[in-house]
Amino acid sequence: MSSPVSLGIDLGTSELKAILMGLDGRVLAHTGVRLNVSRRHSGWSEQAPEDWWQACLQALDLLRAHEAFDRVTCIGLSGQMHGAVLLGADDRVLYPAILWDDSRAVAEAEQLGPGFAEVTGSLPMAGLTAPKLLWLQRHEPEVFKAIDCVLSPKDYLRLRLCGERISEMSDAAGTLWLDVARREWFTPMLRATGLEAAQMPRLVEGGAASARVSLTGLGLPADVVIAGGGGDNPVAAVGIGAINAGDGFITLGTSAAIVAITDHAAGNPTSAVHSFCHALPERWYTMGAMLAGASCLRWVTRLTGMADEQTLLEQVQAQLPIGQPVPLGTPLFLPYLAGERTPHNDPLLRGGFMHLGHDCTPAMLGYAVMEGVGFGLLDALRAVQSAGADVTSCALVGGGARSEYWAQLLANILQRQIFTLHGSELSACIGAAKLGFMAIGAGAGLLAAGMPVKARYQPDLTQQPVLAARYRKFQGLLTAAKALHD
Repeated sequence: MSSPVSLGIDLGTSELKAILMGLDGRVLAHTGVRLNVSRRHSGWSEQAPEDWWQACLQALDLLRAHEAFDRVTCIGLSGQMHGAVLLGADDRVLYPAILWDDSRAVAEAEQLGPGFAEVTGSLPMAGLTAPKLLWLQRHEPEVFKAIDCVLSPKDYLRLRLCGERISEMSDAAGTLWLDVARREWFTPMLRATGLEAAQMPRLVEGGAASARVSLTGLGLPADVVIAGGGGDNPVAAVGIGAINAGDGFITLGTSAAIVAITDHAAGNPTSAVHSFCHALPERWYTMGAMLAGASCLRWVTRLTGMADEQTLLEQVQAQLPIGQPVPLGTPLFLPYLAGERTPHNDPLLRGGFMHLGHDCTPAMLGYAVMEGVGFGLLDALRAVQSAGADVTSCALVGGGARSEYWAQLLANILQRQIFTLHGSELSACIGAAKLGFMAIGAGAGLLAAGMPVKARYQPDLTQQPVLAARYRKFQGLLTAAKALHD
């Protein structure tokens, strides 16, 4: 019998990625299809679910040329969390999908209040799914009345593949409608947003067999099993081998987060720390989340007119070598381009530079942005520690992990060993493929296998006094930033 292959699909915000992975853990082929975000109004962030599906079909077309495609026996799904896909009774999409970084539901999040936070694992925040439904009830009542089911983004791909409305624990935890300790829908929060449990999808665990592909014409073998899958952060954790209590990692992509795996639900809602279900049974994770991460570097690259991010990084390294103290006059940067979650829970907060001068160069701006994201992660780390979780060393994954300079800067700021991994840019796809194998009872050894370490970065203690002083100044700017939108 030929060796089985797992198809791992990760539906990101800016790109849909897909891989073919063998039972030995090797990635046999991979591809990606870019996606666009619509921002019809200030603070809005939307995508058309049909665009996700077309990107998925395009990715499958690209992978079909590989001989391993004929051996696909299972599919694992990963995807951006907190999005609201609204379906009518005929599974027709009723409204553009409202994404994780959409801030229209600020008032509705405040209306829901903190009363259920210990059960749902998080304070109500505009970016989570539940407040968005309250906004729709208020502002789009006809759409709201027609809702027959609410899905998370990656679960819409499953619907198109198999025709069934199914989700799993990790994405469900990110909606604010789940009792994260019991891993079941929480009726009081559903009713607080005008919904009933009947409008929620069936739940499975991430490595369980959820359904089989029923759609023909994809070139897939018959009866391919679809695993439950999971949200992008927990599935990336599976990909890199962060599966046991005490494991942790930093993700530095469009957004950023610091994640600590736990064996129980352990959040701190008052500090905007999330406690969500892992994609594996009887596991959870505590997370401090930032709404803007490596996207801040993309933004300042455009702002300064640089050809690309690597060009800017080279100038930063040349003008502000990582082993030397930060020059006097280097500006500070607040990384709140899309608001902030941990620990501020303020989607209207905005970023900015302070201490600019005529002598400020693009390299100084680039450094300030990377440092500011690092300071935001330090805020998040301290909040995670307040929940009783800790991370002694951190894997660094996501697009930001490509920069050795940034990795060392984060080690200096967080006072933690930072290590990067070979292939981490595909960690969510790899985690999804692992869950696919779990769903057919194969690949048990893959779970414990992480990814090979690419490089390790130890904190440079000589940099600590200057960075600590700059961090205190960074913290002191928050009051002024908040005053600008009050």
